Amino acid sequence: MANKLIVSLSPHVHSGDSVQKNMYGVIIALMPALLVSFYMFGLGAVIVTLTSVAACLFFEWAITKFILKRERTTILDGSAALTGLLLAFNLPSNLPLWIIIIGALVAIGIGKMTFGGLGCNPFNPALVGRIFLLISFPVQMTSWPVAGQLAAYTDAETAATPLALMKMAVKGDATALEQLPSTMDLFLGNNPGCIGEISAVALLLGLVYMLWKKIITWHIPVSIIATVFVFATLLNLIDPAKYADGLTHLFTGGLMLGAIFMATDYVTSPMNHKGMIIYGIAIGFLTVLIRTFGAYPEGMSFAIFIMNAFTPLINTYCKPKRFGEVVKK
Repeated sequence: MANKLIVSLSPHVHSGDSVQKNMYGVIIALMPALLVSFYMFGLGAVIVTLTSVAACLFFEWAITKFILKRERTTILDGSAALTGLLLAFNLPSNLPLWIIIIGALVAIGIGKMTFGGLGCNPFNPALVGRIFLLISFPVQMTSWPVAGQLAAYTDAETAATPLALMKMAVKGDATALEQLPSTMDLFLGNNPGCIGEISAVALLLGLVYMLWKKIITWHIPVSIIATVFVFATLLNLIDPAKYADGLTHLFTGGLMLGAIFMATDYVTSPMNHKGMIIYGIAIGFLTVLIRTFGAYPEGMSFAIFIMNAFTPLINTYCKPKRFGEVVKK
């Protein structure tokens, strides 16, 4: 009897990866930063995080069931919970509940489900929600509670963020940079800001975990961080009294959060390593450009959002050669 060869479609060897595994892996990597936010902002951080995650889960379930009329919901794959967590990380700890719920609706409804759900969205959903709230509610979104008010929520004492002080220095305030927290305070998270962005060390721990688990590669975060450091250092060498140094840029605002957790989103970032490096360099350059010369103190969200739109073009430019293609000399 002749042996028969059975040919099946690829993949022939499965890596063991899945959407659910990777999403929950990123959530685990966010835990150090979440714990720091609870320690620094207390009740406010807890309320904002729980509200954002619950609202994102609800809106994904409701839109899937009642608008898209799909039998299976996707709320257990971790993507909606991750969107809610990242949205919360981009919000101040005293933000009213109704604004958080609007942000979750925009993130899930417009940023994700409008395009067909996970894998189809051109922009990071959490960024869509954050930018919408920043433009729509600028006063509430730029009111930053001082760290250490564990029991305070809407009545928390507020203060200027390091990014605001850096912007004041660019505009001519000669003493603004002297008011910045120490580099160690910025590194550990003892400063005002969004609840999930303040502690660089906690976010770097998350990066180490994701690299160890091979959830992401180093190309995007390292290219962003290196570009910001080099560009900011050059500006600082030109005028130290006006422009903050590279380390200050790295440890303030949403730089680490954006570089590690938001720019690396699978759906909205380039597919190969060359494209990732181009993407990361562009984000880093735009971030410092907006922070220094733009209207907003922070530029990370806008830089990632802009480069999300360029991702298809980058993928086209960096498309690998097809197998067997003859290269013209």
